[in-house]
Amino acid sequence: MKVPFLDLNAPYKELKQELDSAYQRVMESGWFIMGAEVESFEHEFAAYCGVKHCIGLGNGLEALHLILRAYGIGAGDEVIVPANTYIATWLAVSYSGAVPIPVEPDPRTYNLNPSLVEAAITPKTKAIMPVHLYGQPADMDPILQIAEKYNLKVIEDAAQAHGSLYKGRLSGSLGHSASFSFYPGKNLGALGDAGAIVTNDDELAENVRMLRNYGSKVKYFHDVKGFNSRLDEMQAAFLRAKLPHLDEWNERRKRIAAYYLDHLADLPGLTLPYAPAEITPVWHIFVVQTPHRDALQQFLKSKGVGTLIHYPVPPHLSKAYAELGFPKGAFPITETIASSALSLPMGPHLSIEEAEYVGNMIREYFSQV
Repeated sequence: MKVPFLDLNAPYKELKQELDSAYQRVMESGWFIMGAEVESFEHEFAAYCGVKHCIGLGNGLEALHLILRAYGIGAGDEVIVPANTYIATWLAVSYSGAVPIPVEPDPRTYNLNPSLVEAAITPKTKAIMPVHLYGQPADMDPILQIAEKYNLKVIEDAAQAHGSLYKGRLSGSLGHSASFSFYPGKNLGALGDAGAIVTNDDELAENVRMLRNYGSKVKYFHDVKGFNSRLDEMQAAFLRAKLPHLDEWNERRKRIAAYYLDHLADLPGLTLPYAPAEITPVWHIFVVQTPHRDALQQFLKSKGVGTLIHYPVPPHLSKAYAELGFPKGAFPITETIASSALSLPMGPHLSIEEAEYVGNMIREYFSQV
């Protein structure tokens, strides 16, 4: 059996009529930038997240960056970030001119460990940026309590967590603001790059709207030095077609995750994901850990099973952040995850039969170890 890591063509096959209609609607309108589709999606996604504002942007990285800019965070400031995350979280901080200050994850959840945050705060700290990694919300309440104590902003990186819940509350509504990516492989994915911020902060929303559009509220009148980061009309139309299906697609992911968790639970040498009872993940990625990661990946490949590694090089060990001077071993939990994590096939169009095959192949591998 051939089991791809993720089938990006399957959503189009399922929603062909809706997506074709969205495309035709935009083409017939003759309006391609900052029009009715973007405005409608912003209203619809804000309502979905339970917040006042959604501002559509070019991608998730720019969403994080513009939040920081809109808060006035920049040169001379520090932002606490997870050591264990995709590099975009750190890059957003760097683009603002601030410095990312990494903190180790909880080894069970892979997310930012709240018990280590306070020790990383200095007089230069302006914000904490927890990432809801792999589709599981970070432990937000203690992070918010620390932020209130030190008068810091909490910016959710919710790029992988569309529709996930923390104590019954949706990701995106937990901090002072949040960013989303709609990269095609996300739980809610466009057919190209796209992103957004969500917030209840009126001033932040107004500032981001200016920053995304050359610093302008009114065409050709520029209040600040802005950027060009606008959600495309076509991508907004595609996202509008997909948004009503997001919860159902997340439920399908949960069924696949439940199968993996049940079928692979007794394998020594394989660590499965852990989700606290108060958290409802949406399983953007299903990550296992094993000291046999590379060998397991090659075995699965030989059996037709696609896997990926998220992420093989932690930001602190990348060449891009060599100037920060972190040696190997500086963040041992993060480095262990990077060397042992493997992402199994996961998605709303993965069948239980395919998940069973993946599980059986993993069991076959471990029977030989």
